[in-house]
Amino acid sequence: MSEKVRVGVVGTSWWADALYFPSLKSHPRADLVAVCGRNLERAKEMSAKYDILQVFTNYREMLAKGDLNAVILATPDDLHYVMTMDALDAGLHVLCEKPLALNAMDARAMYEKAESVGVKHMVLFSYRWHPQFRYMHELVAQGYIGGCFQADMRFRTGIGRNAGYMWRGNQYRANGVLGDLGSHLIDFARWSVGEINSVAAHLGVFAERSLPVGEPYAPANDSAMLVVKFQNGAQATLQLSGVTKVAPGSFHLDIALYGDTGTLEANLQECGAIRSARFGEDEAQMLPVPDILWGDADRNDSWSVLFTNSTGARFFIDAIFENQPISPNFYDGWKAQQVIDAALESDRTGRWVSIQ
Repeated sequence: MSEKVRVGVVGTSWWADALYFPSLKSHPRADLVAVCGRNLERAKEMSAKYDILQVFTNYREMLAKGDLNAVILATPDDLHYVMTMDALDAGLHVLCEKPLALNAMDARAMYEKAESVGVKHMVLFSYRWHPQFRYMHELVAQGYIGGCFQADMRFRTGIGRNAGYMWRGNQYRANGVLGDLGSHLIDFARWSVGEINSVAAHLGVFAERSLPVGEPYAPANDSAMLVVKFQNGAQATLQLSGVTKVAPGSFHLDIALYGDTGTLEANLQECGAIRSARFGEDEAQMLPVPDILWGDADRNDSWSVLFTNSTGARFFIDAIFENQPISPNFYDGWKAQQVIDAALESDRTGRWVSIQ
């Protein structure tokens, strides 16, 4: 590896503008050398804003001519598989947005190819780095609440009420709120409780959307209820909604983990601490998130860790530069996709679905 990791970004959405470009541009080990977007004017806008020298509208051309070490794929879900496989053919390290693919078969192929090529691979399950959720995970791993036997997780937002067409709401391009928000909860459940071995789910569509022009369309779920069983005997409920009015803010994420000796609760709104209640204690305790998990981030904004510390895309760059293992990686993306596939099948059949 040279003095810096030469990286290109495919995608020019608000999310790429809010997260990937600024976090990479400010990283001393990253050299953001190329941007690719289907809209040339938008790509040029990002190029000018972040001083990126190379602009492309064809990602294959960027892979061939960009002189890259790594690529970040911040694109719609239906493009992840083909773009990742092409990037791996080019021998590049790959960070792919979640969910990893549209189905578990493709996700497994992406994982196995990345391993065979021998590059670093990562899925951006961003909530693994939010300080309050990292602290919750660490406490469970330390046995703070004993063996975790049950979990309740809720992720709600109202963005799905947008009457205009969104690709996330099209079954041909994405798996709806189940893939969008659900992949985060599934990953956290695996990370903190254990491997999931069976799923029962009910999915719903509650918001009307205008039909896209010139492409196949079928409405994807904007609400989901999952019950999952873990290999270790634990169980969890996952509630997802993209059509719920929440206040304050635009997202509500709440996680409660129940163990033999107590309970831990964390949410996205109270990012400075998590709530603890243990048997033998008369009152609940508020446990401040340790300073080491905040680093230089703003303690009133848990999102800021993704721009200041070795987290998210910045962690990806550090792992490449230092040749260190990465988690969450494509394996984690594949395992999450297995649960998504099982939930879709459970909703279709009305039965519990086991995961192989």
